[in-house]
Parts: sequence; structure tokens; C-alpha cells
Amino acid sequence: MTKGGARNRSGPQPDPNSGRSDRRGLKLGQLPSEGYSGVVPDFPIPQMDRFTIETDEDGKRHRVNDADASHEFRSRELEVWGESWAMPQASMWARESWRWPTVAEFCRLKTVVEMEPDANASLVAQLHRFRDQIGLTPAGLRENGWSIVSDELESRRTPVAEVNSAAPVRRLRAVSSE
Repeated sequence: MTKGGARNRSGPQPDPNSGRSDRRGLKLGQLPSEGYSGVVPDFPIPQMDRFTIETDEDGKRHRVNDADASHEFRSRELEVWGESWAMPQASMWARESWRWPTVAEFCRLKTVVEMEPDANASLVAQLHRFRDQIGLTPAGLRENGWSIVSDELESRRTPVAEVNSAAPVRRLRAVSSE
């Protein structure tokens, strides 16, 4: 059995602003806060068929393909896929096509949990692990070496007249003269 060595989440994460990180060439991937606006790839995993259980006249139970449920599931799965690709993390996924099946599996599992309200706790736990892997949680962002940055120049691009056009909000209570 092996011992020691680097493990996921062992010790502090590298500080992107330290001199040591500079010497090691570690740079955080900066994700745009406004999200990803590029091309969304095709969903990389095949459609999943949904089944229902039917009982015949002899009392035997059979699994029967439910085309309507399969179509509804696939529609929601593709919707989650599109929503996921609008997130800031998608700007990195677009560069790393090897992540696409993992993102697709996340979308599928999220759809399963959404469509089956009595989904067991292990599925919900797996969903959280997928979120970490693809960088959708703060821990996942750190693990992947990503940070979401806001557009600092955006506030400077807005004309001052628009910013100051609203009437000031009165914050003090009026004093009654009784």
C-alpha cells in the first residue's frame, strides 16, 4: 500500500499571488463573471431510455419503454446542458474537451434528481461530487485552480449621469414634532 504523496484537498491550496507560485508557473484560470458566450458543443452521451413497469393479465411484471418519459427526460437533460454552458466555468470546459462527458454526466444526474423527488441520498451526494469536479462549488474552483473575476472596468464604462440619476434615498427617520 502506498503512503504519502499529494492528495486531493490535502494541505492549503496554492496562492496565485505568491512568489513561489510564480516560480512554479502556477496561474489561476480566470473565469469571466458574465459567463460563457461561445459555442455549446453537442451533448456527448447517448439518450437514456426511461421505462415503466406494467403487469400483464397473468400477473407478471414487465419493463416497457416509455417514449414520452424518455423524450421529457432528454429535453430536460439538454436544457440543463445549455444552462451549464452559460456559466463562467464553461469558458474552461470549452478549452478542455476531455471534461465534456463529465459535465454531461452531471447534467444527467441533476436531471434524475430533479425528476425523481424521492431520489436517494447517495445520488444527491454524487451530484455534489460532480459539482466539485467541474468547478461549480467554491471548493471545486480551488481544486481546479480557477477564479471568477468581475469586469472591473464595467463600472467605469457606465456614464456618470446614469449612475447619479436616481434620487437619493432618505435613510434617517423623520423627527416628529409633538
